[in-house]
Amino acid sequence: MIYLDNAATSFPKPACVCQEMDRCMREYCANPGRGGHTLSLMAGMAVTSARDKVCKLFNIRDTMRLAFTKNATEALNIAIKGLASPGCHFITTAMEHNAVMRPLRTLERDLDIEVSVVRGNRLGETDPYDIKREIRRNTVLIVCTLSSNVNGIIMPIADIGRISHEYGIPFLVDASQGAGSLPVDVEALKIDMLAFPGHKGLMGPQGTGGLFVREGIRLRTLMEGGTGSNSGHVYQPDIMPDMLESGTLNTPGIVGLGTGAGYVMKEGVDRIHEHKSRLTELLTDCLSQIPGVTLYSSGDRNRNSGIVAMNLADMDPAKLSFILDKDYGICTRAGLHCSPAAHSVLGTNYRGAVRFSPGYFNTEKDIMDAVEAIQRIAYSAAT
Repeated sequence: MIYLDNAATSFPKPACVCQEMDRCMREYCANPGRGGHTLSLMAGMAVTSARDKVCKLFNIRDTMRLAFTKNATEALNIAIKGLASPGCHFITTAMEHNAVMRPLRTLERDLDIEVSVVRGNRLGETDPYDIKREIRRNTVLIVCTLSSNVNGIIMPIADIGRISHEYGIPFLVDASQGAGSLPVDVEALKIDMLAFPGHKGLMGPQGTGGLFVREGIRLRTLMEGGTGSNSGHVYQPDIMPDMLESGTLNTPGIVGLGTGAGYVMKEGVDRIHEHKSRLTELLTDCLSQIPGVTLYSSGDRNRNSGIVAMNLADMDPAKLSFILDKDYGICTRAGLHCSPAAHSVLGTNYRGAVRFSPGYFNTEKDIMDAVEAIQRIAYSAAT
């Protein structure tokens, strides 16, 4: 089996992630922050250690400004809905995942907010000045993906961050695609809120993620409940991260996330990006030479976080992905990838595309086997 669906979930996980999660479950998986006994304190220290590692990876100076969530989607909903009020204005791009688009469209329908969607060029690259031109007096948030989950195109986060900072508008980055293989420094990039999953580039388990919220940004909570702090008060604590971490945390998952982040830092973000870029470039170069193949991703490593989106002639992408899986043991993702607006930009909204996303544990042989499979399928379809 050749796994080339790392944009959905990275696989396999580093052995250290599995081992530490197993040790947590066997040795100290009590309720963190909910008691003063030994196991509760051990679980609490493990969560704190994970928080420290993630903050170090993203250069988050105050670790208390990072709240753990169950995934990036929850983090994005917290950030977007926490700032919304009737009549306010949001700016985003056409390359966003439904984790951004659906909350915005729901607020547009239910709360009468305004949404400006910047389209970008044929690959979805956004001109920062198009973002700037959309700014209004009632703009409360600019939200942008780090890179597209459809074709890997890297967005000009640094430039958008400077513009948002210049106008005093909070800047939210969805780092679902690229965190762990692209450098993310919330200070250098002037990111005010950062949403990320644990199960993709950070090599942790599913069911984990987080949201960084810069000091001075106040969000309305979406959920209230027990936090283990200020239990005598009837209202939610207004201190981070407690205000966003109601209920028992996913201790083994967070331990896995922290271990994954530690693994990424040990291996090096630049090294991981170099490996993925080499495989992505090889795949792009080879596929571009196959008759009938249309590519929707850039072959430039400085513009692509590690995704190759393609179609083969008039073949249904779902059929192509099915053949790759059943006949060749190659895992890919077909369809609209929860990003219909992005497919509209690429001109594939009527059928979608097949997405290849190499990971850190893939090899050049994996890529060449995938290329050979596409060659055989293309030949068979043409004869």
